[in-house]
Amino acid sequence: MKYISTRGNGGQKGFKDVLLAGLAEDGGLYVPAELPQFSPDKIRSLRGLPYNELAFEVICPFVGGEIEDDKLKELIDDSYSTFDHQAVAPLTQLGSNEWVMELFHGPTLAFKDFALQLLGRLLNHVLTERGERAIVLGATSGDTGSAAIEGCRHSEALDIFILHPYQRVSEVQRRQMTTVLDSNVNNIAIHGNFDDCQDMVKQCFSDQSFLPDSSGKKARLVAVNSINWARIMAQVVYYFHSALLLGAPERKVAFSVPTGNFGDIFAGYIARGMGLPVGKLVVATNSNDILHRFFQDNDYRKLDLQQTLSPSMDIMVSSNFERLLFDLHERSGEAMTSLMNSFQTTGALSVNAPAWEKARELFDSCRTNDEGTCETIKSLHATTGYLADPHTATGVRALEEVAIEAEMPRVVLATAHPVKFPEAAEKAGLQPPELPEHMSDLMDREERYSVLENDLKTLQSFIQESTRHS
Repeated sequence: MKYISTRGNGGQKGFKDVLLAGLAEDGGLYVPAELPQFSPDKIRSLRGLPYNELAFEVICPFVGGEIEDDKLKELIDDSYSTFDHQAVAPLTQLGSNEWVMELFHGPTLAFKDFALQLLGRLLNHVLTERGERAIVLGATSGDTGSAAIEGCRHSEALDIFILHPYQRVSEVQRRQMTTVLDSNVNNIAIHGNFDDCQDMVKQCFSDQSFLPDSSGKKARLVAVNSINWARIMAQVVYYFHSALLLGAPERKVAFSVPTGNFGDIFAGYIARGMGLPVGKLVVATNSNDILHRFFQDNDYRKLDLQQTLSPSMDIMVSSNFERLLFDLHERSGEAMTSLMNSFQTTGALSVNAPAWEKARELFDSCRTNDEGTCETIKSLHATTGYLADPHTATGVRALEEVAIEAEMPRVVLATAHPVKFPEAAEKAGLQPPELPEHMSDLMDREERYSVLENDLKTLQSFIQESTRHS
């Protein structure tokens, strides 16, 4: 298995190098040069496997033999042993042909655990094998940060710095990050929004000359945001998991995915490219609707960011969208470089008619504002007894608005536990759930984080001063 950049430069790289690089040297994102193909017979053979065994079968081709099978199995088994539900990603039925796939049974109660529990272990294994240390640097709009910290906190080979927008994540989300006091964990609140945090992270990756030396070697940055291919790879698994339960390969399945950065739904696109019968992918957004505007009107244009009840989707620019654009432009690195440079200058892009029509064959979209989110939470609870978090509610709402063939099973990805967003439940007139037992004292734990201005040099100085040396 080899990987190439969406910008077309740098040649082909193996899995380990892509894992440690995150962003490509030319500013693009890594994607497989070719996708592994699963025949209908292969897909049938996966029926009934426990989640960890299914994960090995789906992930193994992407690793390309660079990690021995026994070791890869061990890392995967360890990653999903931390989940509190035996099914790992259970399906709950909402209607005659509609389910939610609960992706919040990991240690931080959000779908990010599926990728980041594994990513932290992969990074620690590869770095230890090479005798290296690295600095994990990431930005979070809410859930990535706590999941990344939980996945990396025990690693002797990693220091981790997570940026979040100051006072723009929920209190539960913040405390899940800032109450982790391990010496290698650094939480930073930035005066700005998520896109400001993400921009600074990208700038740090583009020029790493500011990094300190570690053990006589220059430190390296490692990405845990969904720009890291290993994140997408791990998320592909639960599309196979749910589709198999609902009749694949004999039946096509539709998925409604709450998304801001386009990583979670792009994993569904990859699953389809591997042979999984995905009939429709529905992009569910809140009022920050750049993806919805693209799929409806071919209008991918920056607008002012709005603060909503679903903060993990309060994102102006979707980092992973470039991966889809690459395919829509016949995998031309030259075309992508020109397009993304233009977007960087103008803050807007559209694609030619054939490319947009190709995207519309698989994707549809729906935008839900806070009022609609609360209405959906309330009505869903009234009709089924199910309490959804505000992100999941946008996915449920999307299935009500988007046309899908009646006989096609449809799955909403429940991306977070409702306990993380009590304000949404309260505004829907419902009682928020209590924190689970392992987090029952969260509001009483000591917090530790630093508040910095939205300034690149200030951030880089902080990283220099706070990195452990061995």
